[in-house]
Amino acid sequence: MNEHQPAEPAPEPQTGSSALPHAQSSDRVSPETTSADFAPSPASRGPAVPEPASQGTAGQEPAGPEPAGPEPASPSPGRADGAAAPGAAPGRGHARRVPARYAVVMLLCTLAAYVTDQLTKAWVVSTMSEGQVIPVLPPLLNWRFIRNPGAAFSIGTDYTWVFTIIMVVVAVAIALQVRKIASWGWSVALGLVLGGALGNLTDRLLREPSFGQGHVVDFIALPNFAIFNIADSAVVSGVVLICILTLRGIGMDGRRSSDTQATAGRAADAPESRIGERDDDGR
Repeated sequence: MNEHQPAEPAPEPQTGSSALPHAQSSDRVSPETTSADFAPSPASRGPAVPEPASQGTAGQEPAGPEPAGPEPASPSPGRADGAAAPGAAPGRGHARRVPARYAVVMLLCTLAAYVTDQLTKAWVVSTMSEGQVIPVLPPLLNWRFIRNPGAAFSIGTDYTWVFTIIMVVVAVAIALQVRKIASWGWSVALGLVLGGALGNLTDRLLREPSFGQGHVVDFIALPNFAIFNIADSAVVSGVVLICILTLRGIGMDGRRSSDTQATAGRAADAPESRIGERDDDGR
């Protein structure tokens, strides 16, 4: 070649849009490339930061185990339904049920005293004249028909209406105690008193001379004693029986006072023993 021939100029680098296809082609991802190829290496991730434990509320410590509540009361021994034993004191909010048989006994005693009193008075009024005396077991027992405007031994003959009010109050007071009676002795005693009070009250209300001031028919005469009737005998017998039951410490609920005090003492000691058990357990 001729040395004087001029050299060909060097190709100029491509700029602008002509260079874009090469750049774009270099950025394209091969179809065989997967996401695992782009995952950072374990070394580039840095030290792992432990995640905080999940908490119910931010800034609060997790709640510890809840304290155990009071254990349910176990049923009384021998009672499958958990009811209180016969000698146990009734719990608050549970009234003690009284069997109806005690009320039935009291009603029968009341009817027996009342009916017997009224029948005997009707017989005396119809067969005897006032003041008449019939020997029965002389000299211990006689029938003597009198009309008594007052109380025993002819006390208060001018205040017949006072005795009428007293009898009404007594009858109502006894009737209100029916649902509380749980003793055979108290059923008989109160039944006799109620029957006798109603017997004499009937005379005060219905017999001569006027309503509320009637004279009571008496006919049982004993030596050196007041003349009385069956109603008076029923009242006195009931009161004597009540005195005996009271001296023996038997209440209308059928329990003795010593048993009631012992039950109340056990009930008072129960909360203190439970508090001591809780203190020992650290609760």
